[in-house]
This record gives sequence, C-alpha cells and structure tokens, in this order.
Amino acid sequence: MVEINLALQGGGAHGAFTWGVLDRLLEEDEIEIAAISGTSAGALNGAALKAGWLQDGRDGARHNLDWLWGEVARLDDLSVPRWMQAWMPDPGFLSQAIELSPAYIWGDAFNRMMSPYAWGPFYRNPLEKIVDQFDFGRVCADTGPELFICATQVRNGKVRIFQGDAITTQAILASACLPTLFQAVEVEDPETGAMEAFWDGGYTGNPALFPLYARHLPNDLIIVNINPLERDLVPVLPSEIQNRINEISFNSSLLRELRAIEFVQRLVASEAVPEGAMKKLRVHMIADDDLMNDLSVATKTVAVPSIINRLREAGRRAAGDFLSRHGDDLGKRQTADLVEMFG
Repeated sequence: MVEINLALQGGGAHGAFTWGVLDRLLEEDEIEIAAISGTSAGALNGAALKAGWLQDGRDGARHNLDWLWGEVARLDDLSVPRWMQAWMPDPGFLSQAIELSPAYIWGDAFNRMMSPYAWGPFYRNPLEKIVDQFDFGRVCADTGPELFICATQVRNGKVRIFQGDAITTQAILASACLPTLFQAVEVEDPETGAMEAFWDGGYTGNPALFPLYARHLPNDLIIVNINPLERDLVPVLPSEIQNRINEISFNSSLLRELRAIEFVQRLVASEAVPEGAMKKLRVHMIADDDLMNDLSVATKTVAVPSIINRLREAGRRAAGDFLSRHGDDLGKRQTADLVEMFG
C-alpha cells in the first residue's frame, strides 16, 4: 500500500478531466489517498470524493463523482443546446465554435461591462444548488482523506484554507468564485472569525500545496494539472490573449510553490540542512496539455456534456498512462522533473 496526497487544480468545466483521473486512481487498491488540496473545480471534486469515500469506500467515491458531473452537465446556466452538440463532436472544434459564436461573444462582452451585482435580487450562483446537496457531515469528518479548500480573501488578497468544520457550501462556492461571473462569497474567515468576502482560490493557490507539507502526511504528491503550463503559439485574438493571461495568472502560485519545493530538494540533497529538518516531497504530475491546448476558456465556462465526457475519458487515460509508466515509482522516487521545469 502506498499513500499519496492529491493537489487538484481549478478550471471550470475542464475539472471533468480531474474527475477522470480520480476515477482511474480509485480503481487501484494499492493506492491510499491521505489528503486532498483543491481549488474551484478541484474543491468540488475533492469534496465529492471524500463524502463518497466515507459512505461506501472507493465505489462510493466514484459514484459521488459521477453524480457531481452529471449535475454540472445538466446546469442550464452553463450549457448549450443539445442540437448544437450533435453536429460538433470534436472538442477542439466545438470549443472554437462556442468561443466564436455570437451568443458567447455577446455574453463575454456583457460580463466584462456589467458587474454581477447589477442583477440585484435576480442574482443566483448556479453551483449552489449542487453544492448544497453535499453531505457535509462526511465532507468535514475527521476520518477519511484530509481535505483543504483554497479561496482568496478580497480585502487583503491573501490565501485562505478551509478545512474541517469550516468547509461549508459557502466555502466551496468561494473557492470557485470568478469575480466577473459571480458576486463575492461571504464566509466566516477561519483565522479571524469575521465575515469576509472571498473570490476564486486560483488567484492565490491553484491548488495550494503548503497544507500538504505537514509531517504526518505522506511524501508523495500527485498534482492534477488542468491549465496548460505551455502554449507554443502566441495568442493573437482577444479571446486567446485573455485566456492565456488567465492561465498564466492561475498557474503562477503553483509554479512558485513548486520552485520552493525544488529549492528544498536541493538543500536536502547537498546536506545544507540537517537530516529531517525539512520535508522532501516527491512530486508527480498528471496532465494532458495537448487536449487542453485544443480547448479554451469557452468550454471552461460553458458545460457541454459531450466535452465533459471526453475530458473524463482523457483524464482516465492520462492517469492510466501515468500508472503504467510510474506506478512503481510511487513511494520511492519523484517523476516530475522540477530541475528541467525551472532550468
């Protein structure tokens, strides 16, 4: 049995890729999930996994993830007509078609000009009716995988981690609160006890890794990447430029933490610090940058059942490939080349 920690990125409906990764990992009886740090879609995935795990083990976790993404795919607020899905099966083509459609362009421009507060009493967060159905008795339980949810405090721009009883519907909605789409979510700050406004956790931790440094947690950390770290082509269209700005912004906190991990690894390897003084994590990554390069922000904000299912299958495939190549490395050696990443 090998214990791992999971770090789950946010990325809107592209979080269905993480669903696929988790679904495949949960098939491995020799892998035990000790802790999960999640942001935005990663927070929803983490909460669904833990609640299902405590209800019926691995099968319960897989079933609860299936339920979650079935609910997301049925959200009218985030969907497109089924007739449009039928004749555009390719994810890249469908993503581009949505992004260039008059309705999406108009909606995107409207969101940039209008505040979500302009809706007044008609405003509602479409995710709330899903998150309200989570079994928070299990999500917040002391048993099962430890769960950490990341959000960004609006007042001071600092990261906040919700865990234990502090994980509520509002905390998860805060972690997934893009300020151009949703009103800031007010939650009791776990550090001060005061009511504070929060935005998406991706601005300060996508996902936050530092909660997983705790000494009692295992050294193996699997990061599930949604936002591609690299794009070969320079974006030229306004939508492409904005999309890449968002990707860079939401990856920046993760890259900073990975650089810190690589620095600690060098200190330990050179014996510059005493043995055991600092935790030496083993970092692994599961991603499909080729697929994510074909997609865009359109399919992050517009939930298309066909794309969600393709992302799930891509996630399962990526996790299966990782296990085939590196399953025997878990618990023994790192598979992510951080030296090359920051060289």
